[in-house]
Amino acid sequence: MATTQVQTVNTSGDKAKLAAAAAIVIASLVAYYALSKQGPLFQWLGLLAGLAAAVLVYLMSESGKALVAFGQEAVREVKKWCGLARREAIQMTAYVFGFVLIMALFLWLTDKTLEWVFYDLILGWKK
Repeated sequence: MATTQVQTVNTSGDKAKLAAAAAIVIASLVAYYALSKQGPLFQWLGLLAGLAAAVLVYLMSESGKALVAFGQEAVREVKKWCGLARREAIQMTAYVFGFVLIMALFLWLTDKTLEWVFYDLILGWKK
């Protein structure tokens, strides 16, 4: 049986980058409220600039690099997908709608049956 070893390396520099990104997010939120006297334009610019800086700092960390690599791999896999033909897509959509309709009917019947059992038979609360 093959075992996969997950190896995480968190250096103090990487932890410092993540802490700095979190601090920048907090600072940008504080700046948003501190700039309320300058108007909404400056508030939003300060907030967006701070969040952009936090994202840049995060992307320089190992976690950020792993996220970018995952995104690139996901895009590569999606590009490999050939897609369904129109007929297959319509068939699959019809199957999904049919299943949803059958489940809705089943759940409605179950609800009404339980309502009848509890309220009419057990409790005697006739409507």
